Amino acid sequence: MSQQQIIIIGAGIAGLTAAISLKKLGYKIVVYESSTTIKGIGAGLGLASNALKALQFLGLDQGISSIGTKVTASHIRDSRGRTVAIADATLVSEEDNQNFAVHRKDLHQYLYEQLEKSEVIPNKKLVNFTQSKEEVFVEFEDGTSDTADYLIATDGVGSTVRQQLLPNSKPRYAGYTCWRAIIKNPGLKLTDSSETWGKEGRFGYVALPNNLIYWYACINTHKHEVRNYTVKDLCKNFQNYYHPIPKILSDTLDKDLLQNDIVDIKPIHQFYFERILLMGDAAHATTPNMGQGACMALEDVAVLINELKQTTDVENAFQNFEKKRLKRTRFIINTSRKMGIVAQLENPILISIRNILFRNMPKAFVKRQMKILLETDIFNP
Repeated sequence: MSQQQIIIIGAGIAGLTAAISLKKLGYKIVVYESSTTIKGIGAGLGLASNALKALQFLGLDQGISSIGTKVTASHIRDSRGRTVAIADATLVSEEDNQNFAVHRKDLHQYLYEQLEKSEVIPNKKLVNFTQSKEEVFVEFEDGTSDTADYLIATDGVGSTVRQQLLPNSKPRYAGYTCWRAIIKNPGLKLTDSSETWGKEGRFGYVALPNNLIYWYACINTHKHEVRNYTVKDLCKNFQNYYHPIPKILSDTLDKDLLQNDIVDIKPIHQFYFERILLMGDAAHATTPNMGQGACMALEDVAVLINELKQTTDVENAFQNFEKKRLKRTRFIINTSRKMGIVAQLENPILISIRNILFRNMPKAFVKRQMKILLETDIFNP
């Protein structure tokens, strides 16, 4: 077949991974990014074993161990440090279910380096697009334009492409604001990841390579409520939480704080629009409560590439992608949102009931839920 051209809107993890993988299949690609520079925005992220399996399928797993920290289990604790629940990947399989914590910018750089600089173009804000039976036409804010055979939108939760195709699909507020930072480890011995649930908010942390710690704090806020917290404010808010939480906060500088309201999108019914496909957060943005945002994006790319390996009909591959991704991503969005509600409880009585229920949850139930998350066959769901 002649070399088909695909425009990708958005140079995040989904967009770069898609570009690398499509290029390997012989497609001509170009990635347009609205930001003025190509870099990872954010702090840390988790790559659960389902994401690692997707990267392995795509031939992109080899570099992950050098930029990530292996995490076996995730501990949920109360504000006094007592265990509420443990999510242990070895419950499912000790060999196959590896999980890593990585610095977002390191993963982004790892992916970006595998493309030619001419294939990823910054400072290109999409303002409009149209499609015909033969091609897709895109226009940018700077007055330039381009055409291609197909368009893949990976432009995030506020996707311009999705909102033009589905005007009613807008980001929805989850009810809490998150602060994040990456700091030098102040001498703490950290092994697995930890998340604390208390009435003053939620606090999580995990070790990263190069003697770094990634931490995040979520506090309930009303929509549009402004909380321009400094480190001092966060220290006061979490002052009664167990060690090392106060120490981690006190070793953070205000300049290193990132703050954003947590949002997702209500599950949509369609990812495929003839010559256009939505992927990653543009298709199914989720709250971070399950650590599956980037994981779902990587699964997306693996499923699409698997479909394209079986057919030269790209629209047919897009359609099959949609059929295989709607149910799983809907499950992740809905489950993650519910987990956030449970984790952000402030009522002491409800917190006590929640913790008792979690502590007495049968191990078989936990194992079953982890198998759904980590071992679902994404190619034949």
